[in-house]
Amino acid sequence: MCTAVVLRRPGHDWPLVVATNRDEMQARPWQAPARHWPERPEVVAGLDALSGGSWAGLNDWGVVAVVLNRYGSLGADADKRSRGELVLEALDHAEAREAAKALRDLEPGAYRSFNLIVADAREAYWLRNLGDGETAHGGPADTVEVQALPEGLSMIAAGDLNDPGDTRVRRYLDAFRQAPAPDPGSGDWSSWTRLLADRTQDPERGPASAACFMQDSGFGTLSSSLIALPAPPQTLDQEPRPAEYLFAPGPPSDTPHRPVDAVGRTGG
Repeated sequence: MCTAVVLRRPGHDWPLVVATNRDEMQARPWQAPARHWPERPEVVAGLDALSGGSWAGLNDWGVVAVVLNRYGSLGADADKRSRGELVLEALDHAEAREAAKALRDLEPGAYRSFNLIVADAREAYWLRNLGDGETAHGGPADTVEVQALPEGLSMIAAGDLNDPGDTRVRRYLDAFRQAPAPDPGSGDWSSWTRLLADRTQDPERGPASAACFMQDSGFGTLSSSLIALPAPPQTLDQEPRPAEYLFAPGPPSDTPHRPVDAVGRTGG
């Protein structure tokens, strides 16, 4: 289970703002976002050292990708491909639209169920794969479903987009919508980082109902990412601006977000 928050504001100076908390087993090895893949020099993302994939990142063309497990699908399956591959495959594309189109044609049964967010400064998509553990319209899911993300703020965890049946979405969606939007240009993310760091639990739902948590099993929130894409250049002589990518290499309740050094200019 992870959490992603996406703010879409077409026409704004920062039209896409994304935050995500990564929930994983403490023992699973990983590395902070960087240019880890020589064959993909344009990709900046966190590295899952076990599978070679990623949970979130962006590329130099200005595409962001975040993958999340769905309920009942935590952990790897030796008979399935790693969902961490999906982030890298999405970031092979220069536009979110093209990434979503390509990933829609994946074989759903090759992966455990997932939610995937793919976005750029103009468009954003939610890809849902129900895998073997869920059904669509009363029968097995036979396609990866693609939906455009609406303008405004959306949130997703292990269920559906803005799903009131998902405990974490129900607890935090309105809080994010009511909070002042981050100001990436000035470096002020405080309204969102407070929410990402919240450890208040629903007493009936337990630790995982909090935005930031740790269970006795060693499963919990291991890191947090903040990404903002600037508006694309409007003229040929206008220089593209760099994206903002901040990363907390530990629970955001006690680990500050710091800039990722490897980020370059986007959309150039």
